[in-house]
Amino acid sequence: MTPEEFRRHAHAMVDWMADFLDGVDQYPVRAQTRPGEIADRLPDAPPATGEAMETIFEDFKRDVMPGVTHWQHPRFFAYFPANSSPPSVLAEMLMATLGAQCMLWQTSPAATEMETKVLDWLRQMVGMPEGFTGVIQDSASSAILAAILTARERATGWGVNAEGLRAHPPLAVYTSEQTHSATEKNVKIAGLGLTSFRKIPVDGAFRLRVDALQAAIEADIAAGITPACVVASVGGTGVGAVDPLRAIGELCQRHGIFLHVDAAWAGSALVCPEHRWMFDGVELADSVVFNPHKWMLTNFDCSAHYVKDPDALIRTFSILPEFLKSREADAVIDYRDWGVPLGRRFRALKLWFVIRSYGVEGLRAIIREHVRLGGEFARWVEADPDFEIMAPPVLSLINFRFHPRSVDDEADLDRLNEALLHRINDDGRIYLTQNRVNGHYVIRMSIGQTTTEQRHVEEGWAVIRELAAAPSR
Repeated sequence: MTPEEFRRHAHAMVDWMADFLDGVDQYPVRAQTRPGEIADRLPDAPPATGEAMETIFEDFKRDVMPGVTHWQHPRFFAYFPANSSPPSVLAEMLMATLGAQCMLWQTSPAATEMETKVLDWLRQMVGMPEGFTGVIQDSASSAILAAILTARERATGWGVNAEGLRAHPPLAVYTSEQTHSATEKNVKIAGLGLTSFRKIPVDGAFRLRVDALQAAIEADIAAGITPACVVASVGGTGVGAVDPLRAIGELCQRHGIFLHVDAAWAGSALVCPEHRWMFDGVELADSVVFNPHKWMLTNFDCSAHYVKDPDALIRTFSILPEFLKSREADAVIDYRDWGVPLGRRFRALKLWFVIRSYGVEGLRAIIREHVRLGGEFARWVEADPDFEIMAPPVLSLINFRFHPRSVDDEADLDRLNEALLHRINDDGRIYLTQNRVNGHYVIRMSIGQTTTEQRHVEEGWAVIRELAAAPSR
């Protein structure tokens, strides 16, 4: 493809992209295809010769788009948001054009130095104290893995990397029943085994019970097991649980346990000072993560991982073959040593574009509006005699269920709500996901897409009520 051909096709695609962003609400939110339908549209063998870009792009629109679930849709209320924005998309286009591999300072000095600067901007924006140093990971799951591996090494005197787990006493990792499944998965990846994993009970507000954590730690110590890591949640995935960081941190400090704070979703809300109560005690943590790619208009992937002791993280991951040595190593940061992958993208660029485009006040305004809409939706549910709130709403996350006055059996209510959720998502106008709260099947509403407005939430509530009142099919 010549530069002129590239220019022509790029202009056509950008025009399509702008039209898509302007009209995404005309699509079904969740892809309405059956399993295997998109694969059936694609040839079984690759083309022997090159095809025209016009043909490829037309096939994209005809064969690929029907199988896309639209995460940027203003009526996407499932999971957590993965919102984006035009400035972020433009930065992503520049990143792709540059094609930089940013593993070392010398392989792209701008990428390294911008990452350091922008992560400190972000630290200031959410009110984290000085003393934390940031790095961009691909996801909060990777940050949790980095925390568990660092905790593993610290608890064994940096011995496991050299000698393996068999040379050391067993370790334990603690988290609440509400913590994201990534913690459990990463315990397995770290080689600790699920026998090392402790799920701690929660209180009536779904917060980790510090007394139960203390009892578990003391029991492990008595049994010759070394407590290595606690993963606390701020805005847990299910109901948005906020663990008491200060009490957990003080307990961890008394026992020399590594504390990681997972604030993947809710951390972005801390740009608003009124929500910073959730981070009370964060200065006691060893590492913290939150995802601008969830609720800060920066498209996936961009996870902000902060550590108090960068040397411990680097010592956990660093390997220095000859081909990665550089004369500047003692004077610069080489982020290849700050996580699992060697290769790194220029992800700081899109965060830089977003922060500069919206400013701190602009980002605050968007998040405050989402939180306001979450409160509005919760009030509508509470006012309807056939629906009920199933957990205290947190920010813009609401767990509720359909509970007609004529139905009291819990098993029947579970089946009724599961059937309702399937009807809602098959309908295509909105997209929601399920949860379990105290054993009950509930419907989960998460508000946070960039272009979501009051009318979209009103439309969502109208769809829920309409399909709840419709006869079961």
